[in-house]
Amino acid sequence: METHQQAKIAHNHAEHAHDHGNMPVFLFFIGLIIYLIALVGSFNYILEDIFFVITMITAGYHVMIEGVGETITESLRLKRFHPNVHILMTLAALGAAIIGNFDEGALLILIFAGAHFLEEYAEGKSKREITHLLEMNPTEARLILPTGETKLVKVETLTIGDHLQVLPGDKIPTDGSIIEGSSDIDEASISGESIPREKVTGDEVFGSTINGKGSFKMEVTKNNEDTVFSKIIELVNQSQSNLSKTATTIKKLEPKYVTIVMIVVPAFILLTPFLVGWSWNTSFYRGMIMLISASPCALAASAVPTTLSGISNLAKQGVLFKGGSYLSNLAKIKACAFDKTGTLTEGKPAVTDHYFVNEENTEYWKDVIVAMEKSANHPLADAILDAFTSASSIKMDAENEIGKGLVAEHQNKQYRIGKPSTFTNVPAEIEKQNETLAKAGKTVVYFSENDSVVGLIAMMDLPNKDAKKVIQYFKDQGIHTAMITGDSKLTGQAVGQLIAIDEVIGNVLPENKSEIIHSTQKQYGETVMLGDGINDAPALVASDIGFAMGNGTDVAIDVADAVIMQNDLTKFQYAHKVSKKVDKVVWQNILFSMFIVLLLNGLNLVGKVDIGIGVLAHEGSTLLVILNGLRLLLPVKD
Repeated sequence: METHQQAKIAHNHAEHAHDHGNMPVFLFFIGLIIYLIALVGSFNYILEDIFFVITMITAGYHVMIEGVGETITESLRLKRFHPNVHILMTLAALGAAIIGNFDEGALLILIFAGAHFLEEYAEGKSKREITHLLEMNPTEARLILPTGETKLVKVETLTIGDHLQVLPGDKIPTDGSIIEGSSDIDEASISGESIPREKVTGDEVFGSTINGKGSFKMEVTKNNEDTVFSKIIELVNQSQSNLSKTATTIKKLEPKYVTIVMIVVPAFILLTPFLVGWSWNTSFYRGMIMLISASPCALAASAVPTTLSGISNLAKQGVLFKGGSYLSNLAKIKACAFDKTGTLTEGKPAVTDHYFVNEENTEYWKDVIVAMEKSANHPLADAILDAFTSASSIKMDAENEIGKGLVAEHQNKQYRIGKPSTFTNVPAEIEKQNETLAKAGKTVVYFSENDSVVGLIAMMDLPNKDAKKVIQYFKDQGIHTAMITGDSKLTGQAVGQLIAIDEVIGNVLPENKSEIIHSTQKQYGETVMLGDGINDAPALVASDIGFAMGNGTDVAIDVADAVIMQNDLTKFQYAHKVSKKVDKVVWQNILFSMFIVLLLNGLNLVGKVDIGIGVLAHEGSTLLVILNGLRLLLPVKD
């Protein structure tokens, strides 16, 4: 059974791309073959013209249907005349046939239909690059019955609390948590991470990810429509229907422009015999060339294929946009606001400094610290264990005592690790070190032996390895950069200095972040916000463009305008480059298409172009515009 999201996307695709199946393409090639036969064969002119008429009908029937049929249906729906560019081509081909230029009418239809198919291909390819995710959506699950047996059921029938069996190689049916067993799971469809992640009992798993060689049981924790994968599909649907401002403007102007052309061309045909002395035949012929030349085919194809190609390019890099407007606007931003923890930093503390009062005992004390931290269960333990290696294994049990910290005993000596404020017997050299490190925004813990502090360890959430490079890129673009953090300003400034960010705003509560975004917008202009999508939700919503960093959390996808599926800051930098390239290519297309329209109409007025040349130049410009937009499917370089 097709899911709601799948049906919705299928509908939008059909509506936007005018998908008539494979028959129009088949008939197009039939028409092309007949045209070539008529062109190279030795037939009398009547049979030759019949071949050209057959070409126009077979190759262009879908053009005529969309030209006449959609003009009528849209005009009735909107209760005003609402023509499209296809009707201009239909009228031009009909006009060419009326004056006996069947070959040129056939050529017009062939090239226009070919360009139309290419535009559909361009849009379809970019959509396929994104919506290939749909093929990964599992449809069945192994439900564990009360008897212990399993039964294959439809995924959409699952409810929260159901228990499922997942076998090696299965696609995980829905979001849930492992209740028994373990496995390595390929989560590329969610996070873009190519290396499978090890999952054990209690870990969260996502629907549509692929199980490895292990087998496990899981409990369903979300309804089908609320899974991360479903949120991604909805995001894809939005990206296909939300056009850029330029594309929307062109789309709105198209029927008005076509209406003007349909008024001007008859007026041109009727008036030129009196104004410039042309014959009625010449006037009609030049009017048909005007109809072709003034048609906004290239202009209509300037923005949509380009924008969709850019969205597709970024989707392959793990950056999903909710619409072309957000990608287009990214090129215009004046300020970037970043959350600190997990966005500009690694999101976990790391040991940066350590100091002991006696070098002779340092290695032994490190062994004691490692032994204590191995039995601990607090966030700093992993950081210390990553930094220190024990020379000899010491067995001891440590307890985490409230108000003291980690306490242990070894060889009749008491050892303790805790906050500086919990110690009283502190040497001056340790206090001096602590003061220096604290000013640098680092978290310090003391280590004591028999209540006398003999060492300290300093830790800090270090900057992301790419943070400095990314910040410098935006500064080089003349874009203001700011860090918004709930940590102390001292801690924020320590990180800010390491990455050379323009501004650090510390001690900020989540609910106040949106106010800072509004202030930044007033001071600098369009502002983008990057955060983890949970405590940064108000700021993401308040910003002109909200970027959610993280491994595809459903909250991030809900509130953000774009999602970077991994915590990779370089993807944000790349998205900005793609946005600038999209903007550049769209304007190249617009200016080029308008130049061709003006050039052909100018040459037509002085009699320097015929229908054949007009068709080739006009439709050739449409093909060039589409191909220029398709360049955005390729990786964008500096």
